[in-house]
Amino acid sequence: MREQYRTGGLLEESLAPGPYEQFALWFAQAFRSGLPEPNAMIVSTADTAGRPSSRTVLLKGYDERGFVFYTNYSSRKGTELAGNPRVSLLFPWYPLARQVVVAGTAERVDPAETAAYFRSRPRGSQLGAWASAQSTVVSSRADIDAAYDAVAARFPEGEPVPVPEGWGGFRVTAETVEFWQGRENRLHDRLRYVRSGDGWRVERLCP
Repeated sequence: MREQYRTGGLLEESLAPGPYEQFALWFAQAFRSGLPEPNAMIVSTADTAGRPSSRTVLLKGYDERGFVFYTNYSSRKGTELAGNPRVSLLFPWYPLARQVVVAGTAERVDPAETAAYFRSRPRGSQLGAWASAQSTVVSSRADIDAAYDAVAARFPEGEPVPVPEGWGGFRVTAETVEFWQGRENRLHDRLRYVRSGDGWRVERLCP
């Protein structure tokens, strides 16, 4: 199974001054292309012994400060980030023959920012955050559904749902951001922004 990428290239002179501006350009193009969930990203963490784990998470915001996602702080990724804040993000935009790979460090977002985002979530998602002890073992699907029903009864329709304790956001501050564009004959373009003092330098990687 092999596909020949016949997309346009990626040259240094076409890059934005910084990685967040370049990401905004590519993200907008991914969105306009109709790609399903262009904000889906693979978040890779490692525990203090170096054992890695990965999962798909939805990006919920980005700016010059970093990339933001939300989770239960007691989940596997939450506990791993508490002990080892180094993290990798991968945006797999396969139909566009593009990837963006971010390496950086994660820190919790301010509680007020978490609360503002939580209020914007659909009510079912708010209740789900209460019902799920994320990453813990559960005996059956019925137990999950029962937990959701109990939470729905606790917070009746029309009443606000507060942010669960131990739930919130992480912001990943980038140290490097690589933009990968597929090319013919596996001679892909790989341009990586590397933090340098208060700015960024760009380096080209062999495919």
